[in-house]
Amino acid sequence: MEALERELTVLLRRARASSGEMAREVHPDLEPAAYGILARLAETGPERATVLAGYFGVGKATMSRQLRALEDLGLVRREPDPADGRAFLVQLTSEGAERFSRVRQARRARYVNRLSGWDRDELRELARLLGQLNSSQEQESA
Repeated sequence: MEALERELTVLLRRARASSGEMAREVHPDLEPAAYGILARLAETGPERATVLAGYFGVGKATMSRQLRALEDLGLVRREPDPADGRAFLVQLTSEGAERFSRVRQARRARYVNRLSGWDRDELRELARLLGQLNSSQEQESA
C-alpha cells in the first residue's frame, strides 16, 4: 500500500500541475479548477450548476464564482432549463468548446508520445484499473 500511495500522490500532484498549464493554454486568466468544469461540460453537454457543484464536491457559492469567471471569459453561457424555467443550464460557448478541444487534442498528443512504448494490452489494463478506482471513489461520495 505504501508504494501505491506514493505513486498516486505523484500522479495527482502532476495532474494538478498539468491542469494549471492546460487552463492557461485555454485562457491566460483561467483558474486551474475551472478547467475541470470545461472538461465536464465538453463530456456531458449542458448541466445545471447544482449538478456541477455536486459532481465536483464544492458548494453552490464556489461553483457560482467559477461559472461567473468562465462566463466573463466567454467560455460558458447560461440558458434557461426547458424542463424548469426557474433553473439554468450551463454550456460551453463555441469559443469555449474550440479552445478546450484544441488544448485537449494537444494533451492527448502528449499522452500518445509518452506512452508510445507501452503495449496496447498494458494501456487497456491501466485504463480499466483507473476506471475501477474512479468508480469506487464515486460510490464512496454518493
